[in-house]
Amino acid sequence: MRWKGRPQSTNVEDRRGGGGGFMKRKSTSLGGIGFFIMLLLFLFFGQGKSLLDFSGGSAPQTQSSGDGATNGKQDDAGEFIKVVLKDTETVWGNIFEKSNVKYQQPKLVIFNNRVQSACGVTSSAVGPFYCPGDNKIYIDPGFFSELNQMGGKGDFAKAYVIAHELGHHIQSLQGISDKVTRMQQRMSKTKANKLSVRLELQADCYAGIYVHHIEKKYHILEEGDLEEAINAAYVIGDDHMQKRAGMGVNAASFTHGSSKQRAHWLKTGMLHGSVSKCDTFADLR
Repeated sequence: MRWKGRPQSTNVEDRRGGGGGFMKRKSTSLGGIGFFIMLLLFLFFGQGKSLLDFSGGSAPQTQSSGDGATNGKQDDAGEFIKVVLKDTETVWGNIFEKSNVKYQQPKLVIFNNRVQSACGVTSSAVGPFYCPGDNKIYIDPGFFSELNQMGGKGDFAKAYVIAHELGHHIQSLQGISDKVTRMQQRMSKTKANKLSVRLELQADCYAGIYVHHIEKKYHILEEGDLEEAINAAYVIGDDHMQKRAGMGVNAASFTHGSSKQRAHWLKTGMLHGSVSKCDTFADLR
């Protein structure tokens, strides 16, 4: 992925090196890619309109100042995150503009260890997440090491992580996230999980839309990049995660979708680049 020296987003808060604080959880975060340790606990214990209608882990070993520098050295992780976020702003800004809607850009918070958000205090072990309470994406760059250990290697695997979380922001703007939450409150756990799967797969499809349009505009892809993203989607499928934890596959407990489903919907977004093709609520495969 060609990202060095490219424009970076200014919608980034670097909180690395700061304390997380303590507060009660106020709203549910939309977790996206890994949920890593938390997801495994959920799996063990069973816890855990038109689409364009907008009405509605390991922590880094060094600490960083707000300017993105780490002990005087270039902060590649921070720079990479800012470049990908800038690209998502370009892609989704154009898509919203075509629908005569102004795109509300989210903030992205880079942290380590734990972080305080409108969704409460969250450990980096949960993995990247989106908090609809403050419309911010939260990422501990140490998660990328965890993703690599799980088999999700390469820069474009990391770009997919960020684009997936951005997908949850789009769902929030569309009113989809709130609608799903209200429906889940009236359902059994099994049915609520199925809706969660549809929400996560749609975020995967939205990540594919980012890939489609950013390559068309800037030609940033290098050989093997698409495979890196698709492989990352595969290794974080619920069935793959359950097997990794030494458990049998229990489809009723899925909250993010199987490896096959996640790879399918990411590729759907990549191929078509259209929001209308990402209606996972109408077609869950």
